[in-house]
Amino acid sequence: MDEASEPRDEGHHDMVAQPHTDEEGPVAEAEQLAAELSSPEQPLGTPGPRFNPRSPFFIGLAASAGVAVTYGAVHLLVTVSSTLVLIGLAFFLALGLEPVVSWLVNRSLPRWAAVTVVFVLALAMVAGFVAAAIPPLAEQAKQLIDQAPNYMQQAQDHSSTIGKLNDRFHLQQRITDTINGSGGSMLDSVVTAGSAIFDALAHLLIVAVLTVYFLADLPRIRTMIYRLVPHTRRPRAILIGDEVFAKVGAYVLGNVAISVIAGIATFMWLAAFGVPYPLLLGICVAIFDLLPVIGSTIAGVVVAAVALTVSLPVCLSTIVFFVGFRLGEDYLLVPKIIGRAVKVPALTTVIAVLVGGALLGIVGALVAIPIAAAIQLLTEEILFPRLDNA
Repeated sequence: MDEASEPRDEGHHDMVAQPHTDEEGPVAEAEQLAAELSSPEQPLGTPGPRFNPRSPFFIGLAASAGVAVTYGAVHLLVTVSSTLVLIGLAFFLALGLEPVVSWLVNRSLPRWAAVTVVFVLALAMVAGFVAAAIPPLAEQAKQLIDQAPNYMQQAQDHSSTIGKLNDRFHLQQRITDTINGSGGSMLDSVVTAGSAIFDALAHLLIVAVLTVYFLADLPRIRTMIYRLVPHTRRPRAILIGDEVFAKVGAYVLGNVAISVIAGIATFMWLAAFGVPYPLLLGICVAIFDLLPVIGSTIAGVVVAAVALTVSLPVCLSTIVFFVGFRLGEDYLLVPKIIGRAVKVPALTTVIAVLVGGALLGIVGALVAIPIAAAIQLLTEEILFPRLDNA
């Protein structure tokens, strides 16, 4: 082996591309300089001079990279938008449950135990509702099947209420046309509905699991968020951030309080008019009322359908009751209870719900008020003082 191909050891890593020789040309010379730069104190050498940020090459490269990164980020956000919505909803629910967990932790309960207690209580409430709902639903379904011939007979009786509705709206003919129209389309509708239900249940499971993980690791997540803030601004960020987190918890508790009021009011109304299963329907209304915008509407339709089994006047009165309660909830309870809890003006509360629902539907309406509270807090604490001193 000649001298030009002798192995060299200076500046070479023993575990990378052995053997190294002078045949590497200019790289071999750079490796000798690398060996001189390396020292026990700085094995990888000292940092070199910075790039000139004003050079045309650097400016063009930075602009091209900025456009590429922006395009990639937007494309990525659009692609994973549905997943990000689920993650954001789970984090929002975790912040909403945090006051209860912190209350238990402040009473000498370990955090994992406090999270377990909250999760078990929520699971027990859902299981209790399902257990209470199945027997009445099964009984009502059996009664509907048994009474189907009677309803068909009443539909032919032009003097009965059902007969009059059938004569005016041709209900029997519409149902017959729908059934006999095309079995394939009905099958497709059933499959589509089943797929939608399955997706909804899967999303609920994902949100529930993520909520538990967020709730368990919330102290660590909070620390990580504040470490992203520069050291000189970190104390101020902690004060403002904790206040925002507290407003989210207050909003969730206020929303629960409004749902309880809706459930109690529904129970008293149904019990007064002798509508079957008032307690079950009251619980159903309370649960659905947790969903903004459409929750109380869906619950009102269900309750009105059950009230129709008593009489048409009771059904119409129930509809009027729900319309009135919905107006009172949107323009009185929500601004007074939730708006006061998060310290947001009533007008801002209503506008935030409308805008959030228009942008992101149910999820947008759910998180609109806490976001409005956070924007208002940041405006009052950061923007206004700077504008006043400008």
